[in-house]
Order: sequence, then C-alpha cells, then structure tokens
Amino acid sequence: MRDAGTQARFAPALPFALVSDRETVVGRGCLGVLPAGERPLGERVGDWFAAHPSARLLVGALPYDHRRPAHLFQPAEVSRSASRACFAAAFPPPALVPAAPAAAPRWTAQPEPSLARYRTAVAEALAMMARGEDGLRKIVLSRSLRLNSDRPVDASALLRRLAEDHHAVAFCVPLPGERPRALVGATPELLIDKKGAAIVSHPLAGSARRSREKVADEAAARALLASEKDNREHQEVVSAILDQLAPYCTELGAPEGTQLTATNSMWHLGTRITGRVRDAAMPSVDIAALLHPTPAVCGTPRAAADRAIAALEGYDRGFYAGAVGWCDASGDGTWHVAIRCAEIADAEARLYAGAGIVPGSDPQAEGDETSAKFAALLRALGIDEDGHPLPEDAA
Repeated sequence: MRDAGTQARFAPALPFALVSDRETVVGRGCLGVLPAGERPLGERVGDWFAAHPSARLLVGALPYDHRRPAHLFQPAEVSRSASRACFAAAFPPPALVPAAPAAAPRWTAQPEPSLARYRTAVAEALAMMARGEDGLRKIVLSRSLRLNSDRPVDASALLRRLAEDHHAVAFCVPLPGERPRALVGATPELLIDKKGAAIVSHPLAGSARRSREKVADEAAARALLASEKDNREHQEVVSAILDQLAPYCTELGAPEGTQLTATNSMWHLGTRITGRVRDAAMPSVDIAALLHPTPAVCGTPRAAADRAIAALEGYDRGFYAGAVGWCDASGDGTWHVAIRCAEIADAEARLYAGAGIVPGSDPQAEGDETSAKFAALLRALGIDEDGHPLPEDAA
C-alpha cells in the first residue's frame, strides 16, 4: 500500500542522484515518503520496508538539526552502477547546441552574513573557547551566499559540472516544499558506508586552498600536512567518530592514519576509519544518526558547539551540513556529509561553506577558507562571490 497522500505532496522535478567513480545511484519519481515520528529513524525505516516488500531503497537527506525530521522517500525507479553510466542517462547533456550562444545569466549576490561579520563571529568563537565556556574545543562556523538569477537555475547542468570533479561525490536531492527545491553539491566527505557488517567512514577536517600553479599547490599541501592547528582540528573529528562507533563494533581502527586528500579546489586532512559492527542488521541510518553531526560540521563537545553555532551564525542551516544518501531493507547504505552544496529553487541558489574554529585559528584565514570552499560551486555557475561573470580561463 502506497502513501498516496504524501506522494501527492511530493513529486520530485529532478531525480535523486549520488555520483562517483565507485558507485552511482539514481532514483526517479516517488512512491511515498517516510512519515515523521518520535520513534528512532532506523525503526521507522524498518517499518517502511516491512510494509513495502518490493521497495529497493529509501533515498534522501538528513537535516543538520537531528531534532528535525529526515526527508527520505521511495523512488519509483532505481538505477545503480559501479560506473557513471546511469548518471549520464538520467542527466544527459543538452542534445542541441544553439546557433548563437545565449546571453549569460545575470546574478545578484547577498552574503548571509557578510564576510566581515563572519570574521567577527570567528573572533567571538575564539573568545568563548579562551574563556573555557562549556568546555568548547572546536566550533564549526558557516556562512551562506544567496544568489538570484534573471532566469531559473539549471540544477541538472550544475550537477553535471560538479560531477566533473572525480575526487568528490556529486549529489542531487529533491526536497519537499511548496515550490520545487533541490540540494545540489559535490562532497568529499563520507559519513558512513555499510555493507553487511563492514563499515567505512572517512572524515575530513583541516583544509587549504589548491593552486593552479604546481609548485604553490604542492607547498600548500605540505603546509597543511605539517600544520599543528589543522592536525589538532582533524583529531577532534577522528577521536569523536572512533569513540561513538566503538561500542557497536568488534573491529575498529584507522590503519592508514591521517593523509592528504583533495578535490579540484581544496586540500584536506582525511582519515579512513574501517570496522565491523556486532550486528550486521544495524541500519546504516542509525549509524549515520549516531555520528551526525560530527565535529567536522559542528564541533566539540557536540551539544555546546551546537548552541554556539545557533548563537553565532544567525541563520537556519536546513539540510546543509546534514547527510545525503540511501538505505535498503537489509540495513546497508551509504551516507555522505552534505557540504559544498547549494539549495536550488527557481531562480535562487543558496550556497553554504564553513570552517572549523579551534584555538589558534585566525579570523581572516577562516573567512578566506569559506571563500575557497564556495569556489567549486561558483565556478560551476560561472560567477565569482559578488555575482560577476568569471573570466573564461577561470570558469
């Protein structure tokens, strides 16, 4: 039996997609939406699959605020592949090239907050840690850039451009609402992948902007790897994830240690965590909910950092810094941290970027880091942070 009432309220205009060289999942249409409820998410997901035995997957997104309902739905059609073939079929490039190129979109940009106000918030976060408030050791502060175009934003074209970065997982998640919305991005960070009893998490924290010039790019990577501040920030994330997973695992470790990882625009410190859960039927969504939000998007201690974020950021993160992914009836699934993304609705694109603040952080540098993290999406849109067109060699 399908939830026809819920289905009528959610008719996605775009397919759901997770796109990478390792695995691509595409879901078209909607047969029903997981109802909100007070019971744990994993239990409600289990009830859904019990009531819908033909369902292959539930797909969707978890909001940053774990107290708010997840947005999970059953696609009418699901395609999965170990390559990108099903992505190309769902998001094909335009078949025809116009004889004369269309005029470029005109954009206006409104930062929320301004870069100057963001740097002030960073300074306030540093002062809170210096005073020892709530035992705070790390606070992740983000800022938003609201862009408005003179025409509807082509979310499919944006996703195709973001998917050109083979170091990240491109995603598109249609969202509920009175008007069509979608969360589109390219995240480098794996929250949890679960296959049977085997689990993998690959947290990132500590970042540096990449350079097109090889010598400068290599120097930035070496400096990040040697940075005491960035390594300290990174270890806050790794330690928290290991501590949260340990009670549920028979094996758990990070055998490769901390290493450099990269997207086309950023260097990151990353640690690949692997393990085996005691209960192979434990739902991947329960593990995602256990870990989320990690110190990579919130801070430590979690509750205190979350309160500081609410006081200092001044806007609702929504699904930014949440998680995007899928789960199945066996408990398997994959969830990625929803960063490097934008919420698209009609002619508006709202971009998000954040930075981890720890003692020793510099407000100027942290503001610059958020600008660097906007770069992939802005480049895909063909504009700079002020909404001006990029030079052809930079687009």
